[in-house]
Amino acid sequence: MTLNILFFSITIKKRNMSPEQAANQEMVEKLYEQNRDRQISMHHFM
Repeated sequence: MTLNILFFSITIKKRNMSPEQAANQEMVEKLYEQNRDRQISMHHFM
């Protein structure tokens, strides 16, 4: 009889961002959404 056991330990920590990093991340998300909306509108146009 063989018993194989695998254990995982997951730790979640909140990352602290500087104001510059937060502003950059917000800009990236905004640009991503704009591009996604543009792609969706072009897809519906065709």
